[in-house]
Amino acid sequence: MGWRDKAATTFETEKTPVTAAKGMVVANHPLASAAGMEMLAAGGNAVDAAVAALFMVTVVEPAMVGIVGGGAALIRTAEGEEVVIDGMCAAPMAAREDSFTPLGQSWPASAETVGRKNRIGAQAVAVPGNLAAWVHAVERYGRLSLADVLEPAISRARRGFVISPYLAFDIDQKLPDVLNDPGLREILAPGGEALGVGDRLVQADYAATLEVVAREGAGYLHGGAFGQAIADHMVAAGGFLTLEDLTAYEVIERAPVRTSYRGHEVIGVAPPCSGGVSVAEILNILQGYDLAALGYGSPEASHLIVEAMKIATADRDAHVGDPAFHEVPVARLISKAYAAERRAGIDPARATPLAAAHGSTESKNTTHVTAADGDGTIITTTQTINSTFGACVVVPGTGAMLNNYMYIFNPLPGLATSIAPGKRVTGNIGATIVTKEDRPIYALGLPGSYKIPSVVAQTLVNLIDHGMDVQEAAEAPRLFAKGPVVEVERGFDAALIPALRQMGHPAEPMDSIAGCMGAISFGQDGAMTGASCWRADGVPMGSGGGPARTGVTFWPDPDKRTKPA
Repeated sequence: MGWRDKAATTFETEKTPVTAAKGMVVANHPLASAAGMEMLAAGGNAVDAAVAALFMVTVVEPAMVGIVGGGAALIRTAEGEEVVIDGMCAAPMAAREDSFTPLGQSWPASAETVGRKNRIGAQAVAVPGNLAAWVHAVERYGRLSLADVLEPAISRARRGFVISPYLAFDIDQKLPDVLNDPGLREILAPGGEALGVGDRLVQADYAATLEVVAREGAGYLHGGAFGQAIADHMVAAGGFLTLEDLTAYEVIERAPVRTSYRGHEVIGVAPPCSGGVSVAEILNILQGYDLAALGYGSPEASHLIVEAMKIATADRDAHVGDPAFHEVPVARLISKAYAAERRAGIDPARATPLAAAHGSTESKNTTHVTAADGDGTIITTTQTINSTFGACVVVPGTGAMLNNYMYIFNPLPGLATSIAPGKRVTGNIGATIVTKEDRPIYALGLPGSYKIPSVVAQTLVNLIDHGMDVQEAAEAPRLFAKGPVVEVERGFDAALIPALRQMGHPAEPMDSIAGCMGAISFGQDGAMTGASCWRADGVPMGSGGGPARTGVTFWPDPDKRTKPA
């Protein structure tokens, strides 16, 4: 009996999975997946592939991610060790708890500030970590040189590419802010006319910047001429970021967060990222219910998932922050005993009141790459400049778009996510690896702001409880609850929303929830299946071939063998 036999909602997948044995790259643009596959073909490993894909995404999806952004990666080495690479952005030393004036004292009004200064412009720019983290990952865990890994992105930036509807929509959506910045306008709206679908985007300045990065490494930004240009621009525009901030930034390696779920070990990123904690808490709560028997998309199962989400998001808002500034009770939040306490407060037939939310303003305009190679190295990594085109600022002559990660900090004082000099932002990155008996089973992640952990947890429920294949699990309709509305993707059966409302949930339909899932499942025979969903331009690419059989040549040597007649 399959999951469809018990489901209240069924659906058909829109994209096609890819299965291969030698390597897999799943990125949110086909050119990015291709760049990763080029690294595998050149003798690199999954880390080289993922970083090459990320550099390429900065070219072909510049709204989503850039080298002056932040993010985190979860790596499992070929030897079976897991590590989190923390490249999250940090508040500049000149930033203060009261640097911005919020428009209200409760979410969502509290997330916005007077003049949008935490969202657009120089004051929105935090200390970046992406470039430093990507270089660190390649140098410590990859096989290829930084120059090798950067080559595809440099070439594509110089030669250009055709703009997809996805990118064209992003440009149109932010056009007033694009036109307001001379550097950004030159790239995306030359002559004041926005580039559209089918236009070719060439980024010569950015290609030149990446060429120097290939030679000088992260030091070009963190203390070098590139960093000086950014710092000078920030000071002139009234921003907080300085060259000293850039020079002082350090990549941190952290131990991942771990929990168990129905015989599987679930491994996630650690604070300041909240994903590992929130995914673990949601799954621990749900482990007390027979979700498989209730069926995918049933009102009963959906109600329990929504209640678990509400609990985990409230705990995240209250407790998760930069551990260097705030004691995060990770062990308690991910414990089975705490999950039992929280589960006891769930009415199986009625919604509990939504907890007050502090809110998060991390954007779904992020990217994700999941990659694996035939030797056992796996990486799942989420990276961003936060909002669409970040702070909508480009330092003239560099082509690099700056982050607006200050928008993630809560402008209200006294919270785990309030601003403090040097504090790292609390992102909701949910990069996850699942093992069973120490063998990799799944690796996945996605963009989507504060919705990421809830979607990751649902995807794992789809895989483990319902037995969906990886393509089905990636594309399955999603739920989300934070407050005040319970969001229900339109792909669910029409009866679900009225049923949830009857149970007390303020449910509303949504076209989509969060971003494009990038997932890989691992078979016992060594085969990998990559999947990407319809919510962005994601494409899985795999390598299934290999070298010629030993001793085989195309044409025998006539001195040693008889040439065919």
